[in-house]
Amino acid sequence: MMCERICYECIKLKKKVLSQRTFSVSAQDNSGPRSEVKVYRFHRPIQETEEYESKGFLKRSKRRWSPPPFNILENDAGPFPKEIEKIVSDSSAKYDVYYTISGPGVDQYPVGVFSLNQNTGMLSVHKPVDREEFPNFTVTTRVFNRVTNVETDLALPITVIIDDVNDNAPTFSSPLQFTVPEKCAAGTMVGKVNATDRDQEGSDHVKIRYSLLSGSDLFTVNPLTGVITTLTNTLDREVNEKQLVVVQIKDMNGAANGLFNTGTATITLSDINDNPPTFIKSSYKVDVKENESDRLILRIPVEDKDLINTPNWISKFVISKGNEQGNFRIDNDPKTNEGLLFVSKALDYEQTNNIKLEIMARNEADLKGTTAQWQSIPVNVTVINVDEGPQFSAPTVTFTVKENSPNGTVIGSYTATDPETKSSNGIMYYKVKDPASWISVDRTTGELKVANTIDRESHFVQDGVYNVTMKAVDATSKTGTGTVIILVEDVNDNMPLVPSGELVLCEKEGELGSVMVVAEDKDQNPFSSPFSFSLGPGQEGTWSLERQNSTAAKLQQKKQLNTGIHEVPVKVMDLQGYGDEQKVKVRICQCKNGVCLAKPRSVSFGPFGILALLLPLALLLLLGILLAFFCMMGREKIPLPDGTDSGGILLKSNTEAPGEEVDSSNFFPFPTNGFEQNGVKGSVMNADWGKTKNSSTMGAIGMQDSAVYKSGFNTNEFVTQYDNRYCGFGGGQLLGSGFDNRYLTQDSTFHHTWQTNGRCLHQKVGYLGNEDDGRYADDIVHSYRFEGVGSAAGSVGCCSDYSDNDNLEFLNTLGPKFKTLAETCTMKT
Repeated sequence: MMCERICYECIKLKKKVLSQRTFSVSAQDNSGPRSEVKVYRFHRPIQETEEYESKGFLKRSKRRWSPPPFNILENDAGPFPKEIEKIVSDSSAKYDVYYTISGPGVDQYPVGVFSLNQNTGMLSVHKPVDREEFPNFTVTTRVFNRVTNVETDLALPITVIIDDVNDNAPTFSSPLQFTVPEKCAAGTMVGKVNATDRDQEGSDHVKIRYSLLSGSDLFTVNPLTGVITTLTNTLDREVNEKQLVVVQIKDMNGAANGLFNTGTATITLSDINDNPPTFIKSSYKVDVKENESDRLILRIPVEDKDLINTPNWISKFVISKGNEQGNFRIDNDPKTNEGLLFVSKALDYEQTNNIKLEIMARNEADLKGTTAQWQSIPVNVTVINVDEGPQFSAPTVTFTVKENSPNGTVIGSYTATDPETKSSNGIMYYKVKDPASWISVDRTTGELKVANTIDRESHFVQDGVYNVTMKAVDATSKTGTGTVIILVEDVNDNMPLVPSGELVLCEKEGELGSVMVVAEDKDQNPFSSPFSFSLGPGQEGTWSLERQNSTAAKLQQKKQLNTGIHEVPVKVMDLQGYGDEQKVKVRICQCKNGVCLAKPRSVSFGPFGILALLLPLALLLLLGILLAFFCMMGREKIPLPDGTDSGGILLKSNTEAPGEEVDSSNFFPFPTNGFEQNGVKGSVMNADWGKTKNSSTMGAIGMQDSAVYKSGFNTNEFVTQYDNRYCGFGGGQLLGSGFDNRYLTQDSTFHHTWQTNGRCLHQKVGYLGNEDDGRYADDIVHSYRFEGVGSAAGSVGCCSDYSDNDNLEFLNTLGPKFKTLAETCTMKT
């Protein structure tokens, strides 16, 4: 109201107030209350209305159409609407005008904050404004002639500034999480508290002061910067890992009327290795058997207060004393952090039965921030005695022996003792490994002798060394092993030799060729190279020999020689003069790329080869003669008794004449005279084939003097005679009832022939059917190419038809005996 009255009085005094500003002034001592006074500041009018006397009348200056910015307080409590300032245009002196306003806060967001009286030009505010959201507004004012609605002046931009009030408390702008090492020195920086304030920058409204409401015994904070530091060096993670500190931030530079916020800062103490590992026990005792190795004998637990599974907590164990011989080792168990004590090398009770160790525990990281030291404990190890096997005087022993030493030559002795008794009594010695069986051992004394000839050049010897493994056995069957190393000395027992085989000498027109003769000697220096070479007697005019190096010489032609193999006597001697004359085979030939050209070779048969070719021809000729003899030989008729049983094969027939279809010309002719068997004529079959009462019956199957069937024909006799002609009998060897029993023994040839004949009868009888069956026509002679298995020459029966007697293909399958004969054939050049 005071401002309004002042403006009213100014208008009455014909003065214009161009600008108004409002601010507050507060005062406060260290203990008293705070007081505040609002100050309204007015600018002096830019131009006043003055009357000038000129030419006898008064003149009036114009009001300017350009007011300064207006100010209002944010979040003003009202009442609303509230007048801010009146706007007057210079054109109002001439015209009847009205005013308009537009822009943010009027007809733009936020709408309805300001308004302008159209007639008076009074600017008013209708609601509180937040400076943090809208620090100022710029609106546009226009003036118009009320009569013509024509704009009488230029558009005027007016700025309304929102003055700040302390309505925002400061806030924390970053998390209050800090980390600092334990046991750190006083004054160590922990971290910085960051805070902001939304009020007007540069004013007391944003001047923040920092303070600690708790934890001030351990930490302090800079009131202006917000940096937290430690006050002590006694921070211990193992006592309290996290420290909670309440921090306050207050604006108005910490004044009583300032706004504030509080937050809890979490200060985590990081671990340092300020605690060495400690042993649970003060000492340990452990027993271990001798001769045991790679065995866990003790677990040593420790405690450590530092952070688990970090280098400050992980333990490392060291055997600081007592392990000078390297019999023990100690490791760390990564899961339990225990020390694991092992026996790494076997202990010997006879050497020492008690060992005192000292074990120290430390961490991977060094100690820091403490005066404590690494701890150690004693470990007493007792060695337990066990019954041990005998031990050789040394794990290995070496002897030197010349090769080819006589059997029974003493090499040396290799003995063992009992570790408990320190004696060799009752110990027996054996060989475990002697690859070439060159050594014999005395079981009671361990003496070694040569058992077989030792050859340095044997494949059992490697680089002149031969090994024998020995075993010693005591009375309790305990054993011990050792190795005998035999160094085999070389002797000159091998002469230099030229490798067997041919040396190729290629012919060159107009040149005399040469070959290189290389000798080898299994011995070593000085019983080997360099060799000396010389030609045998009688070779001076044919060959020359020139040494090229320690093991080779060049054999040179001295004249033209025939193509072929030449044996050249060459004497080769080693460095000691040991050697002999040898035959060197040199093949002289025409070559291509160092290889002899091949020549056509002729094949000649030896006596056995010729025999192998002629013998099958002779056999073939003999078979042909036999076939002709058997097929043309007459057969006598043998009366066979008519049995009561035909064996289920053929039945008696009353037919007394040949059938109409029988053609006697299809059968072989039978001679009517008799024959001798084994030098006795008629001893087997004394019947006359042409004169028996059944001769007409036999004529029915092809005999020349047969006529018609007669009564009383014997079927068995027919079958037998038929079978004899068609089943391979020759020369009248017909077997009937009158055949002598001595020819039917189990192993006789006739007995086997009879059995074969029986099988053939069973096959042939099926073809003797009736006329209706039409099978009689099959009972004729057929040609057979092959009638058996395993016969290279095919069938040789009388009923076979040979179509090509000149075919010599059978010579390729004569069998192993003839193949052996064929191998006697030699190749001739």
